[in-house]
Amino acid sequence: MATSSSPPPICFPATGKLTTGLRNHSAGLRIYGSRRRLARTRRSFVVRSDLDSNVSDMSVNAPKGLFPPEPQHYRGPKLKVAIIGAGLAGMSTAVELLDQGHEVDIYDQRSFIGGKVGSFVDKRGNHIEMGLHVFFGCYNNLFRLMKKVGAEKNLLVKDHTHTFVNKGGEIGDLDFRFPVGAPLHGISAFLSTNQLKVYDKARNALALALSPVVRALVDPDGAMMDIRNLDSISFSDWFMSKGGTRTSIQRMWDPVAYALGFIDCDNISARCMLTIFSLFATKTEASLLRMLKGSPDVYLSGPIRNYITEKGGRFHLRWGCREVLYDKTADGETYVSGIAMSKATQKKIVKADAYVAACDVPGIKRLVPPEWRQWELFENIYKLDGVPVVTVQLRYNGWVTELQDLERSRQLRQAAGLDNLLYTPDADFSCFADLALTSPEDYYREGEGSLLQCVLTPGDPYMPLPNEEIIRRVTDQVLSLFPSSQGLEVTWSSVVKIGQSLYREGPGKDPFRPNQKTPVKNFFLAGSYTKQDYIDSMEGATLSGRQASAYICDAGEELMALQKELAAILSQDLIYNTDELTLV
Repeated sequence: MATSSSPPPICFPATGKLTTGLRNHSAGLRIYGSRRRLARTRRSFVVRSDLDSNVSDMSVNAPKGLFPPEPQHYRGPKLKVAIIGAGLAGMSTAVELLDQGHEVDIYDQRSFIGGKVGSFVDKRGNHIEMGLHVFFGCYNNLFRLMKKVGAEKNLLVKDHTHTFVNKGGEIGDLDFRFPVGAPLHGISAFLSTNQLKVYDKARNALALALSPVVRALVDPDGAMMDIRNLDSISFSDWFMSKGGTRTSIQRMWDPVAYALGFIDCDNISARCMLTIFSLFATKTEASLLRMLKGSPDVYLSGPIRNYITEKGGRFHLRWGCREVLYDKTADGETYVSGIAMSKATQKKIVKADAYVAACDVPGIKRLVPPEWRQWELFENIYKLDGVPVVTVQLRYNGWVTELQDLERSRQLRQAAGLDNLLYTPDADFSCFADLALTSPEDYYREGEGSLLQCVLTPGDPYMPLPNEEIIRRVTDQVLSLFPSSQGLEVTWSSVVKIGQSLYREGPGKDPFRPNQKTPVKNFFLAGSYTKQDYIDSMEGATLSGRQASAYICDAGEELMALQKELAAILSQDLIYNTDELTLV
């Protein structure tokens, strides 16, 4: 049973940013464990914001597909590549192609970049996000990208715990802080957790002991194959068939599943959950969480955009793709002849050597010409759908997650509360965080309090509701989790609805994920929903971009030969038309 104690709060002066305040400030802490309460101590905070340590080494004892080797230097012809979509997948593709010497143009119908990890600033200076973004310690492809673009100092490392906030302010956790690393640190976390009762913990341990996670310790590639083979059943069905309990699912695994894929354990594939579990079991740092210092546009998308433009890449925002134009070669092969673009009343045809559709699931469905559904790869895309999600931001005039000191939660001189990703089984938002603490550069404001960001999953019941009703329901649920916040007022709020976000990683859906290389010779795909060994996520999007770039480079000679063939045909047509004019 969860206890009423809480993990260590974080406090910093209201006169400065976290980076400065934490380095120079020692705060009194009351630290609790699952079995004992330690005396009040004092310690100095150290802000950990680099990617040189506490990152899983995915080059050893890990499935090979999760972190491809560095690409060889490209020696083929320089290509002109048009990318549709300025999200993480599109920008990852662009970075890889530019590094290989290609020419890249990126088009997006929105006024800002980043896609599902995008953010923008409203008229009052508030940063509005598309969702809550958390970085696991095994996000090696994304970390590699961040290092490359100079953003390696833009993440803040959190305590190595996964915290569950239960109704009434009761706190449970998975505490991975242990003197010995994987897999013992995970065993310790699951055996000592106060989120489950002893019986449920024992049955939980039995289920995990009978999973491919054990094989991953000695044969990661074989374990990944076993995990893929479990895609056809839900995690609940698999877990309970191995001895797990419904209570474990409801109190621990459902919140995790909602955080990963926005659907619960009854509806998420066992492959999705076990992929994460295998990494947690084999890589000490995989379960260690990081969050951006501030907004994604400043600390993630911004540095990537700067790198792309410095390398000669070009962004074309507010340009949407109306139609993919295509034709056939003399031998009957389909190729893209151009993409019809529009911006307000402006229209143009963009031509390139290769085209990349870096879209989400609803985006690619709108983009693919209906005639292409004759190919299984494109037809399978229509068997995928996205999950609705609603993200709510709430600014308070106090510190909502400060559970230990009521007086401290009411003052605005010092920020205080729980500085980590938070899960809950007792609210419609499965995961949330106080961004004023976790990402203070843009979200902490002097003289103001918590900025909760809550992800409502599934978002279906909330999509038709007016924003005012959504805010009312979420604030009521926040109060049920944090009774000590009674009396605090919401001073600002925002609601972002996304009709289809991550693709629905339900049982049996993995085979329908398309490869980045398509039957259309010069048309490629990128996006976290496409085929790659990780789940639909920021890491999956980055990995898909690397794979798309590799396919394009491998086809460089073939793509250039296609352009020469088309140029020759065009030249012949011009000569023919000229002859006709002469005769007339």
